[in-house]
Amino acid sequence: QVQLVESGGGLVQAGGSLWLSCAASKTMVNIIFTGWYRQAPGKERELVARITNDGSTHYANSVKGRFTISRDKAKNTINLQMASLKPEDTAVYYCVFGTILPRADIWGQGTQVTVSS
Repeated sequence: QVQLVESGGGLVQAGGSLWLSCAASKTMVNIIFTGWYRQAPGKERELVARITNDGSTHYANSVKGRFTISRDKAKNTINLQMASLKPEDTAVYYCVFGTILPRADIWGQGTQVTVSS
């Protein structure tokens, strides 16, 4: 069974930058999209950014212009470059790989991002 391992979270001051990475434990050929979600305390999990197989990207309005998602298909990894971080970006960030045949969403374990004011 494929596992996703995230890295790169941590504590940063407002205005700073962080880089998140998510690696699949083995090669996956049936991926239709990959992305990042986040969940802040007391809030629902929300989409941050996603990228489809054709390279199309979609960002939440709250992170547009500050975050960049990228995917390395050869290495089965996705990354999230976060800049100009704000305290409201504080959350646990989860990566997700969406597959077809079978249709499934595989989630990472989550990594904490804390932005201090």
